[in-house]
Amino acid sequence: MADFIAWVLVVVIAAYACGGGTDYGAGFWDLLAGGAERGKRPRWLIDHAMAPVWEVNNVWLIFVFVIMWTGFPTMFQAVFEAMWLPLALAAVGLVLRGAGFALRKPSRRLAQRRLYGAAFAIASLVTPFFLGAALGGIASGRVEVGTTASAHAWANPTSVITGLLVIAASAFLGAVYLCSDARRFGEDRLVDYFRLRALLAFAAIVVLALIALPVTHDDARYVWEGLTRGLGLLMVVLAAVCGLATALLLVRRSYGWTRYTSAASVALTVGAWGFAQRPYVLPTTLTVADAAGAAHTLRWLAFVTVVAVVLVGPALVLLYRLDTLGRLEPLTDADTQASGASETDG
Repeated sequence: MADFIAWVLVVVIAAYACGGGTDYGAGFWDLLAGGAERGKRPRWLIDHAMAPVWEVNNVWLIFVFVIMWTGFPTMFQAVFEAMWLPLALAAVGLVLRGAGFALRKPSRRLAQRRLYGAAFAIASLVTPFFLGAALGGIASGRVEVGTTASAHAWANPTSVITGLLVIAASAFLGAVYLCSDARRFGEDRLVDYFRLRALLAFAAIVVLALIALPVTHDDARYVWEGLTRGLGLLMVVLAAVCGLATALLLVRRSYGWTRYTSAASVALTVGAWGFAQRPYVLPTTLTVADAAGAAHTLRWLAFVTVVAVVLVGPALVLLYRLDTLGRLEPLTDADTQASGASETDG
């Protein structure tokens, strides 16, 4: 049962990496879009593409925390004691990012729009970095039960390179998805705009991955050995194939499958980490079995997970499907004003 819950946790992390990562990537390109006039069209597309699903994507992070503290309370305590600072900074970034995105569009003054836009964009860069840094600290074996908080746990070579890889992967996902969204909105210029940025982000991932090879070998040896053999290696190879397939499709301007291949590359990378780290949740000191909560708690958690998949899963699939088909459009200011006028007249 503990192994089942552990793999559920890995799957949910992968879902957040693909869903929330896309939103972080959109925020990254929002930051680099330029001034108010130059960045007007890219930011318009980002607002319209993210609005229908961005809150749903953040639900995956809630699932991660609930599964951690319910299924693996010892791990949860150890991670949050050792990593409270980067995780707190990531949490602040999440709040500022959501507030900036929600408040930017209805703001009338240019100064306010710039302020909220800056909060959204900068937090979209900071938050994934600190989440990746925390993950790197765990993978490098710097977190154990009883580890006190220190910069050593998350400001180390593996944490830094993981944080940068998370940013690059998010930028890659965001640009790929925005290519498809630009086609949906009939914005041919923005298709080429984000196509170029997706290819640049993929190149950055390749460079960072090459740098990560010796870093992981020296600094996170257990995970390195898991990634270079067995199922971990297989998942890495499949992730690389999906990433290369996405780049090739972008070069050929064939966008039909790019959403799926890019998301698969990220999800498979998370899966590779899961296989590389087993049977530990904290390499090499805390196994899945030792970190697991009470047996009856795990049984109820597994039951709730199955119920959630049956009841919520189809609704999420339908939501994402409707979004990719362009059936979900956010209300415009004109819509809300018209609604308010109707209520007043009534």
